[in-house]
Amino acid sequence: MKDLATELQQRKSEGLYRSRRITESAQSTEIIIDGKKLLNFCSNDYLALANHPDIKQAMKKGLDQYGTGSGSAHLISGHSRAHHALEEELADFTGYPRALLFSTGYMANSGIAQSLCGQGDGIFEDRLNHASLLDGALLSGARLQRYGHLDIDDLNSKLAASKKQEKLVMTDAVFSMDGDIAPVGELAETCHQHQAWLMIDDAHGFGTLGKQGRGTLEQLNVSPAEVPIYMATLGKAAGTAGAFVAGSEDLIEYLIQHARSYVYTTAMPPALAEASRASLKIIQHESWRREQLQSLIKRFRSGAQQLGLQLMHSATAIQPIVTGDSQQAIRVSEQLLDKNILISAIRPPTVPNGSARLRITLSAAHTEQQIDQLLNELEKIFSTT
Repeated sequence: MKDLATELQQRKSEGLYRSRRITESAQSTEIIIDGKKLLNFCSNDYLALANHPDIKQAMKKGLDQYGTGSGSAHLISGHSRAHHALEEELADFTGYPRALLFSTGYMANSGIAQSLCGQGDGIFEDRLNHASLLDGALLSGARLQRYGHLDIDDLNSKLAASKKQEKLVMTDAVFSMDGDIAPVGELAETCHQHQAWLMIDDAHGFGTLGKQGRGTLEQLNVSPAEVPIYMATLGKAAGTAGAFVAGSEDLIEYLIQHARSYVYTTAMPPALAEASRASLKIIQHESWRREQLQSLIKRFRSGAQQLGLQLMHSATAIQPIVTGDSQQAIRVSEQLLDKNILISAIRPPTVPNGSARLRITLSAAHTEQQIDQLLNELEKIFSTT
């Protein structure tokens, strides 16, 4: 039997041990953890919607109408009018014919890969893809090949050499640990040339990118017709939970029939769907949130560059500072915590060896003063390391 205690101790000695913190307040730029108020720079609540009064009110109304649970899978008796309306509104917003709700982004990515590919097929993924994309490919039974990060030439050569019957390219749109954006237009052209499916995971772009918040496709001026499979989550910029896949009528019907992570699970609570419907309205009509977020991103990057901090090539709300060494990332995170600033140290295997980092995420609700406070503390810490 595996010696669990020894392996856990080894993980601690390598600076890779993960611990949970208990949050005692709603998500915001300031949260309470273990009784202590902290300035929060590690939430994916990019548009500050997770505690929005209109969204909470919509969820309360949904609770009164539908109760706390859906009671069943979508294909039994759990698919409510709220679910159906949200799917239709998401399809309209993203510019696709249909959309399909999943309980989590992880389940959506798994369902896509396992439905479209199996033994004898090939899945091609960016080397820095999220774990859910990689796991979905592995579970499908298809041959997984990983191409260099954002490397279109590498992908092209792998697709050209592949003799697989079905070819599916899966990629993050905004990479969750780096904050950079995939060249979706070039990917679409490459996939078209090789008759491969293209699927993008826009978990961190949906709501935050594009003039109207439609995500990475809008930001890069790529038509939905060029990207057959679009996935995004609702637990980040939208401030609720769950995920959806958007695509053609046939794709959505096929997933309904074949996606095991859709068929064999209880539907999300209808009240949550009502909350997401309210969130979608805010995303569409309050563009100032995206404008404020972009202003804060520019302010942070300018200040960090003046301090000589090692930033990554990101114009999104994800702004990592690379330390390289896991122990140093932990030390800096703990020093910031002593100053009541919460930023997580991200270490392998979440990121490649030698690229440990502080993953700073910004919200439209942060103030310029809070950005400056963070920069001041970073200056003090890194000037002594």
